[in-house]
Amino acid sequence: MTDAVRYLVDNGIKWWAMPADFPPWPRVYAFFARWRDAGLAAELHERLRGRPRGEGRSVEPSAVVVDRQSVKADATVALVSRGYDAGKKINGRKRHVLTDTLGLLLAVLVTPASTTDRDAARILLPAAKKHFRRLARFWADGGYTGHLTARPHQLRTRPPGGPGRRFSARLRPRRAPATNG
Repeated sequence: MTDAVRYLVDNGIKWWAMPADFPPWPRVYAFFARWRDAGLAAELHERLRGRPRGEGRSVEPSAVVVDRQSVKADATVALVSRGYDAGKKINGRKRHVLTDTLGLLLAVLVTPASTTDRDAARILLPAAKKHFRRLARFWADGGYTGHLTARPHQLRTRPPGGPGRRFSARLRPRRAPATNG
């Protein structure tokens, strides 16, 4: 059953497209749903995420990278959960992804594409800060500037240096691509 779920996640297939080598898809889905409802899937993710970090590093990250991706949504997707991203000219949703410096997934937030990056970060970062106590720094592109960094008192945490230090937001500007000519 574990191999069947891993195969599904790795290949991004639909449940009903499970190869014949595995048990019938309704049975695999029933096991997965039971694991998900019991919190086993989240616990397994946490344990696996901590393994590579445990090699000479603290299990909890102290720095994260936040970025987003706009994705087109079909007309069957409810209007409440989709919007228009004017910058990328996409009608759909945005995935806001938070990873540690090794690229390991920490959190994902899906919003309508019309949601600004700053507004999504104001939801995603404090939630991550509550879960990862060592979190002291994040990297983001220019879309996350503005009132997010203008109010650092809302993002305070207890960084590794000790109590009393503030959450530091270091934003790096995008570099223009090199042109020939």
